[in-house]
Amino acid sequence: MNAIPSRGRMAMIGLIATESAFFVIFVVAYLFYIGKSLSGPAPRDVLEVPIAGSIALLSSSLTVALAVRALRGGRVQAFAAWWLTTLALGLGFLVGTAREWARLIGRGLTIRTNLFGTTYYTLVGLHAAHVTVGLLLIALVLAFALRGYVTAREAERTELLSWYWHFVDGVWVVVFTTVYVIGR
Repeated sequence: MNAIPSRGRMAMIGLIATESAFFVIFVVAYLFYIGKSLSGPAPRDVLEVPIAGSIALLSSSLTVALAVRALRGGRVQAFAAWWLTTLALGLGFLVGTAREWARLIGRGLTIRTNLFGTTYYTLVGLHAAHVTVGLLLIALVLAFALRGYVTAREAERTELLSWYWHFVDGVWVVVFTTVYVIGR
């Protein structure tokens, strides 16, 4: 007989499904409006592929998985180290996004400039907001871990948070492909 999944697992699955629908809408809008701006700049004129930030964010999927594995094994210090590494990699991604936005704004691309600007900042901003939420939760768990409040009993909870983080990373693959590969 199959065991019934926990409420936490079902809630995270529901959240990820709902958030996936939001991202699908924004990706479709971005793709629909490619090339329809009446004025510049165009994506090919201003976008640079964010290789370093992408590597950082995608690497954080490995570090968060290693953190959960360590906690499941009762290795709380290793968990905290991997969790901190995940936080640092995610922050590196956000810093890269902020730098990219500052450069784009300096080159005249704002959310009001044209359809490209509107859809670009909305889609990439939606993703950055999700990264920010994930990082705040990761930082909170890290603070609890450093104070000794995280044990192997919390492994399922940290695993559920890691699902959200993997989702954010997976969404980045879609956003990256849409904006920096197809959309250029």
